[in-house]
Amino acid sequence: MSLLGAPWMSRHRRGLRPLVCHLLSQGPKTGAELIDEIERLSRGFWRPSPGSVYPLLEEMTRDGAVRRGQDGRYTLTATAGAERGWGPGHFGPRNVEEAVVELRGIVAFLEDLKTSRADEFARSVGAMKEIADRLVRIAE
Repeated sequence: MSLLGAPWMSRHRRGLRPLVCHLLSQGPKTGAELIDEIERLSRGFWRPSPGSVYPLLEEMTRDGAVRRGQDGRYTLTATAGAERGWGPGHFGPRNVEEAVVELRGIVAFLEDLKTSRADEFARSVGAMKEIADRLVRIAE
C-alpha cells in the first residue's frame, strides 16, 4: 500500500481533521493552540505545520463544521457531529474499505510487537486467535 492510500493522506486531511474536531469538542482553540496541543499529545513526535492546520480550519469553516469567534478561537458547530459523523469518539472507519485498511495497520503493529514485546504479545495470542476466527467467519 502506498502512502497515498493511507487514511491520513487521503482527501480532507482525514487524520488531522478528526483530531481537530476532537480537540475543539473540548473547548474553543486558536489554530496555534491546536498545533501546540497536538504536539503535546504526541509528546513532541508530531507538530502539524500551520500550512496544514489553517487551511483545514478554513475548509471546516466553509463546510459549517466550525465557527471562528471574535477572539480568533474556533468552536465546533452543534450540527457538525450529526451531519458529518465527526466529534468525540468517532475516529474509526466509516466503511468496509476503511475498516480493512485499519485492520492491515493493526496487523502490522502486532507483527512488530511480536518481537519487541514478546511477553506481552504471548499473553494475548488466545484473544488474537479468537478475533482471527471471527474474521474468517465474516469473510465466508
